[in-house]
Amino acid sequence: MPTYQEILATDLSTLATAATKWEEMAGQFKERETLYHDQVHTITLPTQWVGESSQAANATFGITLNEYKYAQTEAKAMASLLREAHTQFVDLRKKVESERDAAIKDGMAVSATGNVTFDVARLDKGELSAYHHDPDYQQSAREKASGWQSRIDNAVKSVCDADQGFEVALTQVVQDSDRLDGTTNGFNGKAKGDIEQYEADEGKDLALRIDSGKATPQDYAELQRLFRDHAGDKVFSQTLLDELGAEGTVKLSNSLDSLAYYKDKKDSAQYLDLQKGLATTLATATRDTDSAFYKNFREQLRKAGTEEFKLDGLSKIPDEKVRGYQSLVTLMQHGDGYSGQFLKDTADDIRHAETSYTAKGNLDSVWSLRDRFSDGDRGWFANDPLDGVLGIMSHDPATSTAYLDPAHSDNLNYLLHGRDWNTVVDHYATPPGGTTLGMPVTVEDGDARKGFGAALEAATTGNTPGTYHPIAHHTTAQASILQQTVDTLNADQHAQALPKNLTEPLAHIMTSYTADTHQTFAKSDTHYDIPVNQPGVVWEDKDGAHLALAPDHLTKLMRGIADDPDAFGHLYGAEQKYSHDVLAALPQGAGEKTIHDRIVESSRAMGSYDGVRADIIFDERFKKTQWAADFNHGIGTSLSTALMFNPVSDLSPVGDLATKSVDIWTYESNKEHTAEANLEATEANAKTYDAGQRDVDHMVRMWAQSRGHDLDSDYTKYFLHVGQDEYGTSRNDSMRFLRPDR
Repeated sequence: MPTYQEILATDLSTLATAATKWEEMAGQFKERETLYHDQVHTITLPTQWVGESSQAANATFGITLNEYKYAQTEAKAMASLLREAHTQFVDLRKKVESERDAAIKDGMAVSATGNVTFDVARLDKGELSAYHHDPDYQQSAREKASGWQSRIDNAVKSVCDADQGFEVALTQVVQDSDRLDGTTNGFNGKAKGDIEQYEADEGKDLALRIDSGKATPQDYAELQRLFRDHAGDKVFSQTLLDELGAEGTVKLSNSLDSLAYYKDKKDSAQYLDLQKGLATTLATATRDTDSAFYKNFREQLRKAGTEEFKLDGLSKIPDEKVRGYQSLVTLMQHGDGYSGQFLKDTADDIRHAETSYTAKGNLDSVWSLRDRFSDGDRGWFANDPLDGVLGIMSHDPATSTAYLDPAHSDNLNYLLHGRDWNTVVDHYATPPGGTTLGMPVTVEDGDARKGFGAALEAATTGNTPGTYHPIAHHTTAQASILQQTVDTLNADQHAQALPKNLTEPLAHIMTSYTADTHQTFAKSDTHYDIPVNQPGVVWEDKDGAHLALAPDHLTKLMRGIADDPDAFGHLYGAEQKYSHDVLAALPQGAGEKTIHDRIVESSRAMGSYDGVRADIIFDERFKKTQWAADFNHGIGTSLSTALMFNPVSDLSPVGDLATKSVDIWTYESNKEHTAEANLEATEANAKTYDAGQRDVDHMVRMWAQSRGHDLDSDYTKYFLHVGQDEYGTSRNDSMRFLRPDR
């Protein structure tokens, strides 16, 4: 393989010169073909020579004539390969030179052999002295040099990979592709002038050897090289997958998984890297969804997606087989950058496969497998391919929104209401050594709906999932997805006890909609005036789309989230901060009615949230003290991201006091929440659960303090009483929604 020094020193123009010579050679072979045809081959024609000897000569002369044709094909292909190599190497050498120049500009020295060091010769006397006396400076310089060394080495490696690919093509282009043409080691009449085509051919051969169990360590390394060298190369990717076909792609993925997880765990990193390379190839090949390749490959996937394949080691049951779509999505989980249309098409095709299967009278699911496939129990395998592809889709929020938008499809309704998640995977009570004829036990996997939850979060917030989101503008589609989700969960009586793995995503989502939930519970804006047990509405204004929900629907959703105390603590903390910020935004000269209305709205909102918290006390499933501790932790981590109440600094110089008050209040409030959790769950005690009330009192007092009002004045007390009354009413409303029998 070429070294750094050789790459920079080699005269690449010789490749272009050689290509021209090969083109000239093709022309010369054409001239020889014409001469041979006219002066030799024609004498065997019937008008000039007849008999058996004529026939024998004609056959022999015909072979020679064809060789002249094949020689032209091979020469032209060789010229094309040389020109392609010249283009590749010129581009790749420029990248090596670019990395070298950037390293030098950043204070490095690069030797003739490509070795990178920190260039102390460029330091002045003072800088050099500091360098010699400061170990941290020296360490930083070494780390920077190491970083540039890696970048230059990677650029060199790219040249070496391309050089190996060129060697593959040069070796194959001169191979006689037709052993039945009457010659041995003759010219290649099927020669191709495309390096990627030859490398794709090699990739297919390597895949077949891997599938057959005959691959050598060199074969695995070469396939890694192919994937690395052609990452993002559309021509190579489509050519390779076209040659493998959908079925061959699935088989190769299964073989690599079997090696990585069961047969050869010690080298699992290599096999998983190959899976990543294959997934990148798939993403690249399917990016152009209007191409003929895409349409053909998708059609193949529809067929292979429901076919059964053996994945050695996945199951202890000898006759257990997996479906193609399960293997495909498992492969896709190793990659990224998929076309949004490909993700939607794949999800659509998987849904069609599973609904068609049940429509034929099958009681189980097409994806039914035994055992569990979550966490450490084979969690890497996408036994539920629809949920798996939704998880991949969640990394593309725009595609997630488009896929779940109820204005354009019933996908959301199917996932929330129409799909039987219990029977997506049938677990079988099968004894060791048994078969697939065991008694089915329909139990959800531990990771059921994880992909759906992630896609739902991305679709409704416009952000990749996994974190609590700040209040943001939303689109109509995003808000509509959340509206239908909440209303459907309530209609199915699932809101108060959310389906597995939807609790945390919904908690993340609802923080982003805190402004809307605040207004829903505040009951003062007609846009949010939705009657009890009625569908929500979505509308737009200059600030984007807004969501209004029936108060009982929203309360029950919050109660479902409260099964996760830390998650509910985040929501509670987000509402506290929003309420405080609403008051902080009041101008200094605000009238009494304006102040009154904002305090009423914030107190109502906080009372509604606190009614959900109080309901936990009556739920015997919880260890109350632990729930309260986790809830308080959620509040604390929510408040750690921003000061809950920001006084208007230009109106009142009490910022430090307010900050200290927040710290003191958080400590006291947490103690009160925990103390309440230890009270016996009785109606009498329910009336004394006033930690939430104290939160409202604190909110009002902090606002008054920030504006310089006496905390014991009638003015402040008036607003305290207003807040207390409205808080209590809303708190009781929430508890009534959750416990209508009380």
